[in-house]
Parts: sequence; C-alpha cells; structure tokens
Amino acid sequence: MTRTAEKIGALVREDSSFEEALEAIRRKADENGGEVEWADVRDDLSSGQWGRLIEKGILVDGQDGFEIADRSAFDDALDGDGEDGGLSDDLPEIDAEESKWSQWDKIAGVTALLFMFGYWITSVRDAVGEVLDIALGPLATTMPFYTVILAIAIMTGLYSTLLQANLMNMERMGKYQERMKAMQDKRSDVQDRKKEAEERGASEAEIEKLDNELQQVQEEQMEAMADNLGMFKEQFRPMVWIMLFTIPLFLWMYYRIHGTGPQTIEQTVVMPMVGEVEWQEGVLGPMRAWIVWYFLCSMGFVQLLRKALNIDMSPDTS
Repeated sequence: MTRTAEKIGALVREDSSFEEALEAIRRKADENGGEVEWADVRDDLSSGQWGRLIEKGILVDGQDGFEIADRSAFDDALDGDGEDGGLSDDLPEIDAEESKWSQWDKIAGVTALLFMFGYWITSVRDAVGEVLDIALGPLATTMPFYTVILAIAIMTGLYSTLLQANLMNMERMGKYQERMKAMQDKRSDVQDRKKEAEERGASEAEIEKLDNELQQVQEEQMEAMADNLGMFKEQFRPMVWIMLFTIPLFLWMYYRIHGTGPQTIEQTVVMPMVGEVEWQEGVLGPMRAWIVWYFLCSMGFVQLLRKALNIDMSPDTS
C-alpha cells in the first residue's frame, strides 16, 4: 500500500465525510486540468479538511494552485481498488494447485484404508500378519518381544519423521497460518473501530460504512476459510503414507499377540507403575499393554530423531 493510500484510508476512517470531500477535489481537478484551488471546493468541504489534506501531503503545490500528489494511489483509494479496500490483498498468495495430491498419494490413501479393515476382519489381519511374519518372525523368536516392539517403534518413528519432513511444505503451511491470522486481525480491527465510533456518537453514515466493511471482511473470511482446505490436504498427505506402512506392522503385532496359532506370543512384560502384565492385558482402560508400550517408545524416539536430524516441523512464517 502506498503512503498516499494509507493517509487517505486513515482520514476516511477518522471522518467518513472526507470521502465526499476527496471526490469533490478529484472532480474539480479533472475540470481544471489537474489542479484545484480552495475557491473551487469551498462549498464541498470545510477549511479544516482542506488544511488536513495539505498537511498530510495529499495535496501539494502546483503551478497555479494545488495538485494531487499521487493521482494513481488517490484514485485507487477512492475507487476501492487499493490494498486498504479488502482483506484478500493483505493475505499471502497460496497456489492451491501445489496442495493437490498426486496419483500415488491417492493410491496410498486407498490402500491404507483397505488395510484398516484388518482391524475388524480376521481373515485380512491374518493374511497381512502371515506375509509380514516371513520377515519379522525370526526377530520375534530370537528376541524378547518388548525389544521387537521397540525396534518397530524406532523404525516407524524414523520413516514418519522423514515422510513429514519431505512431503509437508512448511513454508506453505506457514502461509496458511499467516492468512488465518491476517483474517482475524482485520476483523478485530474493524470491530474495534466500529465500537469506538459508536462510543463517540459517530454519524449513521459512518456506522453504516463500518457495518458494510465488517460484512465484507466476514464474507472474504468465509471464502478464505474454504480455500484453507488445502492446509488439511497438506497435513494429511504424509499421514496416508505413514498409515500405509504402519497399519500392516500393527496387524502383524496383533496377529502375533492375539492370535490362536503357534505364532502367538505367550511372554509377559514388567511395565513401570503397572508391574507384570500380559501383552494383551488392558493397562490404560481398553488400551492393551503392547499398544501402550509401542506409543511410549515411539513418542520418545520421534523427538530424539527430530533433534538428531535437525528436522523442524513448525510452519515457516518468516
């Protein structure tokens, strides 16, 4: 936004009658070849308003009178084409096309969804478990099962961190957050100005103008919030890949612990503040001991991996 547009916007917010005064000055300037004198507009604005325009540098000395300092910015501010006219001009530009999922992302999402049926359908769970048991079975027979879960937690934590770092654009996420904050700030600004105007007994025209501005901000806010669907796509994109690799591992652990065949794990584990429990025993309400152990290991190692690899998952708002 240019300085002239900022000054005009401030004057109009302070006194809505400035808008008519500025229109009169523009009209007379057009009639007089670009210059205007006090005598030309004395019937359309007060001497105080005329003095403020000169003081603010909106009107500057011309050959025979005064001329508008920055005619282009002056016109934009009055016609509503300047940056002060709407919320969308203050928002960072975001290319929605960049948030679209690729064909491979969609395939990964559908496949992960199909794997989820393994939690409820025994045949699916056993089929996935038997396939993974070819690779993971030797670990379960040679190592204590708590170390097997620990190894799986480290592995899932590693690829989860790498997938999030590579598939989620932190700069674009920062733009989405910046956009939401700009919308909230703009709305708060208009509401504060309306409240201040009501407290000082402003004219109905000024109150109506602020109401219209608030309505415009709300409409633009709704449109921008609809566009923010891209932020959820951005967040969920690495999740489908994480689910694609993690759900089969969970199905294998379920197959090993809750199965009825010779592959079933009969071991117990001693857990802090709980004592000795079986893997399929509930520890935190309905949560089984093996699930609690997995999440404890996973959460700790994810933080260590992010620190070790210097991966920052905070949105970039710089």
